[in-house]
Amino acid sequence: MNRPVDRWDLPLGLDAGSEPLFRRISRSIVEEIRRGRLRPGARLPGSRTLANTLRVHRNTVLAAYEELAGEGWTESTPARGTFVSGALPEVRRRAAPAGPSRPAPEAVGFDLRSAAARDACGSGSVAPLLSLGVPDVRLAPVMPLARAFRRVLRDRPEDLLSYGHPQGHPRLRAALAGMLRTARGLAVETDDVLVTSGSQMALELAARTLLKAGDVVAIEHIGYRHAWQVFEQHGATLAPIPVDAAGLDTGALEALTERTALRAVYVTPHHQYPTTATLSAARRIALLELARRKRFAVIEDDYDHEFHYEGRPVLPMASTDRAGIVLYIGSLAKVLAPGVRLGYVTAPRPVLRQMVAHRACIERQGEHTIECAVAELFEQGELQRHARRARRVYHARRDFLVRALRRELGSALSFEPPCGGLTLWATVGDGLDVEAWASRLREQGATLFTARHYAYDGRVRPHFRLGFAPFDERELGTWVRLLKRTLRGASPGG
Repeated sequence: MNRPVDRWDLPLGLDAGSEPLFRRISRSIVEEIRRGRLRPGARLPGSRTLANTLRVHRNTVLAAYEELAGEGWTESTPARGTFVSGALPEVRRRAAPAGPSRPAPEAVGFDLRSAAARDACGSGSVAPLLSLGVPDVRLAPVMPLARAFRRVLRDRPEDLLSYGHPQGHPRLRAALAGMLRTARGLAVETDDVLVTSGSQMALELAARTLLKAGDVVAIEHIGYRHAWQVFEQHGATLAPIPVDAAGLDTGALEALTERTALRAVYVTPHHQYPTTATLSAARRIALLELARRKRFAVIEDDYDHEFHYEGRPVLPMASTDRAGIVLYIGSLAKVLAPGVRLGYVTAPRPVLRQMVAHRACIERQGEHTIECAVAELFEQGELQRHARRARRVYHARRDFLVRALRRELGSALSFEPPCGGLTLWATVGDGLDVEAWASRLREQGATLFTARHYAYDGRVRPHFRLGFAPFDERELGTWVRLLKRTLRGASPGG
C-alpha cells in the first residue's frame, strides 16, 4: 500500500520562468510522477497543506490540481482527496520503477580509502545458522523489561528524553559497577564504567583510543573476526598467536615481543572464542606480567561470563590488574538479547576518559531510556533471576546436545563438553572432509561455520562450532539428525 503523501510535506522544486505559477506547480508534480517519487495511487497533499508548504495562495494550488486532473495525471474522490492516477499512459509504457529512476552512482567522485579486505560480517545466509553463539530470545524477560521501560519513562521523562552524559545513564553504570565488584572481583565505582551500544562499540572506542597506523596488535588465532576488522580499520598490523587447550600461547606471545614492539593484545580468556578454552592460571599471570614489563595494553573481552556450568567461573584478569594495563569489555546481549545493544567497558581512568570523549564524537549518548529500564531490572533482582533461569536452561541444552552427538555421530566427532558459554567446539574424525560436510548442510538449508571461518590465515582445519543456546531440545534433535544424514557427503567416496 502506498503511504499517503499528505502526512508529510511535499517540497517541490519550482523552476523560475514566465509560465504562470499554477502551471509550474503542475509541471513539477508531473516530473515527480515520471521519476517515480509519486507512484500510481499515491495521495497528494490537500490543497491547503501544499499551499502552506509552497507559500502560495490556495487558489493557485487548486488551479494546478485542476490542470493535472484535466490531463489525466490525477483523479479525485469526494471526501478522500486527490490521488495520482492508476492509469497513466506514459508511465505504463515502461515498468513502474521500484525506486527513483535515477540510479545511485557506481563511481565515486573523490579519493576513497580502501576498506579492510577481511569480511567480518558473516555469511549473509538466511538459513538456520547452527554455529550461533547467541541466547534464545524466546527466554528474554520481555514483560519485566517492558514494564520497567514504561515505568521509567512515565516517572522521569524530562531526564530521559533530554541529552545526557555520553558515559551512560548513572543508574546503569552504578548497577554494572555493583555487579562487577560482586560477581567479577573488579574494584570499580560508578565513574569507572562506560556504557556502550554493545561490545562492538567498546572495541571501536578502545581502538580509537589506543591505536595509530602501524601499531601491532596480537590476536588469538583462531579467533573473533569482528574485533580484527576494527583493529585493521584503525591501521593496526595484526599478529596471530596460537591457541590451544590452555588458551592463548603466552610463550609465542613473548617471543613476538622480542621481535617487535607490541601495542596491545586482544584476548577472550574466560571462554576463548570460538574454541571455549579457558586461559590457564599460569598463562594469565604470565600475560599480565609480560604486558606490565613490555608496556602494552590487554583488551580482555569477557563476552559470556554469565554462563558457566561446572565449578566456579574464573575471575577476569582485570580483577588482578595492578599495573593499569587491562581494558575490560563485557556485554548484556548474552544475558538479555542481541537486540538490546548494551555493552560496557572499564579501564584505567585516563584511558576511560579518552574513550568517553571518542564516544561523544561518534554518538552523543546512548539510549538512556533503555539503560535506565535495564538498571531497574538490576535493582529489582530481575536480571539476576533471569540469568540463573537461562543458565539452567542452557546447561540442560548443552547436556542434551552432548548426548545426542555421541549417540548419533559416535566416532565421527570428538569434543569436550564446554564448561561454559553457549557453543561447543568439535573436531571431525580422520578421513572426514569438514568443508564438504558443511557444503552438504548448506544444500539441506542449514549453515555451519567451520574453523576456516575463524582462522586468520583462512586455512581449513578439522573443526566446527555448534551453538546450543538458541535451540530447544526438539530443534537440537532435528539439527543432530541432519548432521548425521549429511555425514555421508564428508566421508571418502560419499
